[in-house]
Amino acid sequence: MSPRAGNAGPRTLAFVESPVQLLNVLEWAHTRAPGAELTLVVLSPVDPMTRGQLRRMAELARKEGHEIRWEEARGGATAPFRTVGGLTTALRQADRIVMGDPFSRYVQLLLTITRAHDLVVVDDGTATMEFVTQLAHGERLVRWHRKGSRPGPRDLIFAPVSRSARQRLTPTPDRQVSVFSSMPIEDVPEGVTVSANAFAWTRDRFGPPRITKGADMVGTSLVETGVVDADRYVAAVRTLARTHGAARYFAHRRESAEKLHRLAVETGLQIVRPDLPLELIARRGPIGRTILSFPSTVVHTLPLALAGTEVRVAVCDIDPAWLTESASPRARGFLNGVTGSARDVHRLSAVAGTG
Repeated sequence: MSPRAGNAGPRTLAFVESPVQLLNVLEWAHTRAPGAELTLVVLSPVDPMTRGQLRRMAELARKEGHEIRWEEARGGATAPFRTVGGLTTALRQADRIVMGDPFSRYVQLLLTITRAHDLVVVDDGTATMEFVTQLAHGERLVRWHRKGSRPGPRDLIFAPVSRSARQRLTPTPDRQVSVFSSMPIEDVPEGVTVSANAFAWTRDRFGPPRITKGADMVGTSLVETGVVDADRYVAAVRTLARTHGAARYFAHRRESAEKLHRLAVETGLQIVRPDLPLELIARRGPIGRTILSFPSTVVHTLPLALAGTEVRVAVCDIDPAWLTESASPRARGFLNGVTGSARDVHRLSAVAGTG
């Protein structure tokens, strides 16, 4: 056991499904629960890039003294039953549950089993803003890019579990709920405690980075989630790269190989597939003096991770004309809110000439 962790405090069980969630659990433990006895359960996805980043993050967590439990939660039709069955005892014994994605059906199912009286939600990016708003308004939990769409058959089947999870995430005299976030949260539900994630662990363990003269660009999965048209996106990236002299494109872990190949051919950018969350990559360096991004989590997190450096984060608005016909009615307002609420970033108008 590392001296950075210990056996003090309640038994804490944390569930993560992405590298960013794992990073934010480490940030929470460093800031809010130093010395906590933490078992970190990785509900592993099937995507190779995500799995690779999770393996790297798990090693960092082990060095901090935390126990890692890797679950092949999606390894075949019987995997969910094995995973849930194997976690039942730990769930019932835990005093505190930390989760990175309250929208996850896996996490919602696990919440129906636990008896913990202390529930903590750490950032899963901009989705945290939507979760808090939905909880405050008593709405069903649904991801922002699907809000306004008709529920599918699987949604209807899972609805009782989702309702139960939302009830569990509502504070009561016997149950406290808190949110640890770097996102701007204004509509706080009654009884929910919000504390700030300033990326203190990241800044303490890494950097400061070497800063290059040029610009780097951050990728987004808005095409893959069906929000933004692929042709419009590629044209916007090409224009931004040319205008700002960007050389590298840091791919989002969910971006398709086909789209990344097209970006490399049509923009001339060097495509980089990071092996860690971008906050750690940027903090370790080298990193461009300007980081270009579309509305995403990083416009909130990178200024915090890079605090005290000369790096400037610039965010480009999404032109409504770029949205697909299938984009949910919520998409435009949500993306505008992500950009408009970002602190310490330079805001760029939607680039012209992308039609």
